[in-house]
Amino acid sequence: MAFKDHSIYTIAFYNLENLFDTEDDPLTLDDDFTVNAPRQWNAKRFQKKIKKLGRVISQIGYNDIQHPPAIVGIAEVENETVVKALVDSKFLKDKGYQYVHFDSSDERGIDTALLYRSDYVTILEANTHTLYLENAPGVRDYTRDILHIRGTLQGQEVHILVNHWPSRRQGAEETAYKRIAAAQKNLEIVHNIAEDNPKAKCIIMGDFNDDPHSESLTTLSKNGFFNPMETLLTQQQGSSTHRGAWNLFDQILISYNFLQGHENTFRFDQAKIFNPKKLQEYKGKYKGSPFRTYAGTKYLGGMSDHFPVYALFSIK
Repeated sequence: MAFKDHSIYTIAFYNLENLFDTEDDPLTLDDDFTVNAPRQWNAKRFQKKIKKLGRVISQIGYNDIQHPPAIVGIAEVENETVVKALVDSKFLKDKGYQYVHFDSSDERGIDTALLYRSDYVTILEANTHTLYLENAPGVRDYTRDILHIRGTLQGQEVHILVNHWPSRRQGAEETAYKRIAAAQKNLEIVHNIAEDNPKAKCIIMGDFNDDPHSESLTTLSKNGFFNPMETLLTQQQGSSTHRGAWNLFDQILISYNFLQGHENTFRFDQAKIFNPKKLQEYKGKYKGSPFRTYAGTKYLGGMSDHFPVYALFSIK
């Protein structure tokens, strides 16, 4: 059943799959996304991707409440230039989106950011928290910062942490300690928030590169956070695929005070994966998977190798 009452708002997260500009940044490993690289990333392909991503973002949760999302955390953006291009794109430019972005120390130069509709959202404070990790003793692993936003949605205060945790590229078990450390860093941030305001409502969202039942995510769900997405991962459904199997690396977790019933003016309703047919591969062995921009160096022209996820919140 669709929600038509605009006291219900969508908060979403979307990994945009390597949203790079076409310029070579000599300080980062972005060479794969330049004109002369094997992927042949160019202005035409960039603009096409921007337009498609903007259309997707404008439609997340639209069938539920007939409004675009109020807040969207995003990952895999290279810099402010690409974020600004996104909010200025055809399907978003008239929606009142603004953004928060900081450059991080990630070696590939990719960051997280937050899009928000300024008619409904006011940003009170924004900063980043560095996640210090080592691949070996004394050898730092430069990864994405955690973006921390304190703001209000229709006057209701909320803290949002936008994450993109270290990948499994060197093996899921071998790199698990990095994602557990990221979870602990989030809890440290939340603990500091609670010291100032014990009743603070917090949302932790991101591409965690782990599924809901991985140790990193249960570290959060055992320490004050409810994960409404635990039941969404099945053999037939997730937010991304790897070797034919579904994962739900993209998740939104909430502090338990969003679940309180009586006189709760800012309340969680439900969580979903946004996976309509137009976001899927339509044929072949990857049918049903997210329609991605690249498969290796082969250009496919899709949006992202992840589906967005979102949660609905009611405000009274």
